[in-house]
Amino acid sequence: MYVQIEDEFIARVPPDKLGTDYDDSLLGVARSSLEGILRDAELASYGVSKRCLVISVSSIEKVGEGSIVHGDGAVYQTLKFKAIGYMPEMQEIVEGYVTSVQKFGAFVRIGPFEGLLHISQIMDDRIDIDLSNQRFIGKDTKRDLKVGDRVRVKIVALNLPSSFIGDSKIGLTMKQLGLGKLEWLKKRKEVKAANEA
Repeated sequence: MYVQIEDEFIARVPPDKLGTDYDDSLLGVARSSLEGILRDAELASYGVSKRCLVISVSSIEKVGEGSIVHGDGAVYQTLKFKAIGYMPEMQEIVEGYVTSVQKFGAFVRIGPFEGLLHISQIMDDRIDIDLSNQRFIGKDTKRDLKVGDRVRVKIVALNLPSSFIGDSKIGLTMKQLGLGKLEWLKKRKEVKAANEA
C-alpha cells in the first residue's frame, strides 16, 4: 500500500554543493539518500514507525542549524521530510503482473517489489510447466499463467531485513476465493451472472 511518510533525517551536504542554493542542495541530498531505500519511518496515517520503501521525497524542512565536522568540510543538517512510500503488509491483497516463470513458481511485480508465487500457490489443479513459453498450465482446467499476465494475489510471507530492496522476501498466494489471474476472475464473474439470470 502507498503511504505518506513523515520523519527526520540527517543530510550530509558535501562541500561542492555549498556554493549553490542551500535549500536546493538539501532537497537533492535528501532525494539521493532516501529514495529507493527501505527504512523504518513514521507514517502519517498510522502514527507508528513501520518499514517501507521511500518512493519520492516531496518536501523538506530544516531543523536547527547545520553542523560542520572538523576535517570533513561537509555540512550535516537535520531535516524533517515528507515522502510517498510503499509498505507491503501481511494478508494484503494486491494486483500485479507476472515478470518471470521458473520451475518452482512465478515472480510477480507488486508496486516496486517483486514477490514469489510458489507453484503450489497458483491454483487447485495439477500444473504442467512450460518453461520454453514461460507459462504454467492446469492439467484439468487448462488455465494458463504466463509472463505479462495481470494477477490478484495475497501477501502471505514478508521479510524486509535490510535497507536494500533486493534483500526483500515476499511470498504470495492465489488459491483463495477472489484471487487469481484477472482474466480467470472476469470469466468466473460472467459465468456466475449468466447462471443467476
